[in-house]
Amino acid sequence: MDEDPEVVELATRVFNLAREGETETLRAYVEAGVSANLANDKGDTLLMLAAYHGHADTVRMLTDHGADPDRPNDRGQTPLAGAVFKKEPTVVQALLAAGANPHAGRPSAMETARLFNVQEWLGA
Repeated sequence: MDEDPEVVELATRVFNLAREGETETLRAYVEAGVSANLANDKGDTLLMLAAYHGHADTVRMLTDHGADPDRPNDRGQTPLAGAVFKKEPTVVQALLAAGANPHAGRPSAMETARLFNVQEWLGA
């Protein structure tokens, strides 16, 4: 089945907005109907991309619009584990405030925090 090039272009644009932390532009797309849980071909959601690239405001906006903070990608990684791995404490706090589970995923955020000796970020 061939993919519609316009749909692919839109999806690429939306994923780039998450990666770049373009919160207000991304908010407009989400409020117009793009799923806050949209995932790419690797299972990375908009939230995962925003978290991994250090955009706490974008993370908060997405979770406020229903993005699942514990949804893993195809490798079993959660946005919280990604934020710990990338050493983004403000993103970690935003995800915890949205209810992210530090024990979800493989490796979990807690396991990753132990590896980097930043367990205090997770309240441990």
